[in-house]
Amino acid sequence: MNLFSTFDPSTGLLSMNWMSMMMPIMIIPIKYWNNMNKIYLFMEMINKFMFYEIKSSMKIKGTSIMMVSIFMYIMIININGLMPYMFTSSSHLSFSLAMALPMWISSMMYGWLKNPKSMMIHLIPMGTPTVLMPFMVMIESISNIIRPGSLAVRLSANMIAGHLIMALLGSNSSYTMLLIIMLITLMMFEFAVSLIQAYVFMTLINLYSSEI
Repeated sequence: MNLFSTFDPSTGLLSMNWMSMMMPIMIIPIKYWNNMNKIYLFMEMINKFMFYEIKSSMKIKGTSIMMVSIFMYIMIININGLMPYMFTSSSHLSFSLAMALPMWISSMMYGWLKNPKSMMIHLIPMGTPTVLMPFMVMIESISNIIRPGSLAVRLSANMIAGHLIMALLGSNSSYTMLLIIMLITLMMFEFAVSLIQAYVFMTLINLYSSEI
């Protein structure tokens, strides 16, 4: 067992680690969806806030529900990964890249097929000298290509960093009371990071799509 064993998606022949992606949804009781409890009202408040924020900046109609769903799904998985002995699927590029790449490809295909003139305009910023236009096209094209990779790495790196720090602190048995206080503080920080990273992932996808 090493420090990175908690992030190993395959720990045996009958590995059930990737089931953590569906477990939070499967174990939610039916009463949660039927009764107006506090958790439901809190989630509904977040949904309304995110829906109106996306709707105000997104030009393409009908994508608000998809963006809010991505936010809620990543947020639930991130928070679920903070529980003991739970596999954090969002800390792997195979998960985050699978979320970012289809969204980027679909938005690029839609933009180049429906409005190629606008897509060409985005490759050359306003006020660019004529001599620098070919270089700006190359730079903007490269920046567009690496967008899904940067999204995936940002989510995975931020999730894995906090878990590694908690694993390092948990392996130290000295100064127990100080260690407990540090772990509780770090757990609260990781909870905030789980919400923020889900929001950042969704917001960046929304910003990239709004450029079409």
